[in-house]
Amino acid sequence: MKINPQTAAFIFPGQGSQAVGMGKDLAAKYPVTKRFFDEADALFGRAFSQTMWGGPDAELNETLNTQPALYIHSIAAWMTFTHLFPDGTPAALAGHSLGELSALTASGALPFADGLKLVRTRGELMKRAGELNPGGMAAILGLDIPTLEKVCAEASAGGEIVQVANDNCPGQVVISGHAPALERAMEGAKSAGAKRAKALAVSIAAHSPLMDSIQSEWNAAVDACAMTNPVIPVISNVHAKPMTTADELRADIKAQMQSRVRWTESVEALRGLGIQSYVEAGSGDVLLGLVKRIDPSASRYPLGKPEDFAALEG
Repeated sequence: MKINPQTAAFIFPGQGSQAVGMGKDLAAKYPVTKRFFDEADALFGRAFSQTMWGGPDAELNETLNTQPALYIHSIAAWMTFTHLFPDGTPAALAGHSLGELSALTASGALPFADGLKLVRTRGELMKRAGELNPGGMAAILGLDIPTLEKVCAEASAGGEIVQVANDNCPGQVVISGHAPALERAMEGAKSAGAKRAKALAVSIAAHSPLMDSIQSEWNAAVDACAMTNPVIPVISNVHAKPMTTADELRADIKAQMQSRVRWTESVEALRGLGIQSYVEAGSGDVLLGLVKRIDPSASRYPLGKPEDFAALEG
C-alpha cells in the first residue's frame, strides 16, 4: 500500500462533490460495497441508488438527495478500504461540512443506518430552513480571512447578516447570509481586492444564523442518535481540533449548522499531528485540491472508484 497509515488521514467530501454515476462501478466490483447501497435502498423504501447512478442531475443535486448520496458513497468507499486493507487504519479523520457525519461513521462512533437517517434529516431540515428564511452563499477568491471578516461585518446591517461560512483554503472562502447583505459583501470584497466574488447556485445560507429556525430540531435529532466514542480521532469542523468523545462529536455537529467550517485550520491541525498523506473517500477530489493549497508537500489519493483502490495498492 502506498500510504503509511500512521501518517495518513482520510477525509470526506461535502455538497458540491456529487456526480451522476457515483459509486456505481465500485458497487459492481465489490459485494462488500454494494451492501451499503442495498441497505440505503431498503431504508428509503425506494431504489435510491438509481438516483445516484442514473440521475438525472437535477434530482441528484436536490439537497434532500445530495447529502445522503455523498454519505453512502463515502462510507461504501471507506468500508471497502477497511475490507481490502484491514491493517490500514489511518491516524485521523476529517470531513467537510456534511462530510463530518461520514467521518463520524468511519470513526466507529455512528452506525451506518443511524448516520444515514441523520443525514437525511439534515437535508430535510436545511431545505426547510431555506424556505423559512431564504438566503444565499458566495465564493470569494483572493481575499484573506481578516479582510473578509471586516467586509462581512460592514455588510451586515438592519437585521441582515452575512458571515464567513467555509474557510476552504488560502484565497478560497465562502460567505453565507441574507441575500441583500450577501450582495453588499460581494461588492465590498471586490472593492477590498478580491479576484472574484461569485454567487453560488443555492437557496440556503448554510453555516450561518439563517439556519437557526431548524436548530432545535437538529439538536434533538443528534441527541436521539446512537453515538459512542470514536475509535479514530476526528478533526472538528468548528474548532479544528481532534475530538475523542461522543459528547464532543455531538456538540460539534450541532454547532456546525450555524458555524464556520474551518477547513484550512483543520488541515493545518492534521499536519501538526504528523499527517503526510490524505485519502479522499467518496465522490471526486475537491478536498484534495484544497489540501494541495494548504499543505503542498502532502501526498493525495482519491478513493471512490475501483481504479483508485488499485492505484492505492500500488
